Amino acid sequence: MNIVMTVKKSGYIIVTFKFRREGNKWTALCEELGTSTFGRSIPEAHKKLKEAVLLNLDTLEELGERARFFDKHNINFHSHKPKKNDIKISGPLDTDTYVRAHIYPIPKEARNI
Repeated sequence: MNIVMTVKKSGYIIVTFKFRREGNKWTALCEELGTSTFGRSIPEAHKKLKEAVLLNLDTLEELGERARFFDKHNINFHSHKPKKNDIKISGPLDTDTYVRAHIYPIPKEARNI
């Protein structure tokens, strides 16, 4: 029997959320992970995207693919929480687009014992 043991948070990643108005809906995309969703407002789309990103990160962890995926997609792992003033993002691209950076805590990879 395998028991999966996780340990406390060991670092952080920075991801970019891009929101774009399309008709009466807002699409939401995490550029680094390729995760997307939509909502009737930015707050609704934001909430849904945060949930989808966490599910995506959990799935990568469960499959043991997190390190490979981060490396392949140039997602930098920070051992200390980055300061918001140090984060640089581009945008908005036009009046229907809103861009925001997020800092996510990432636990050490789970180990089967």
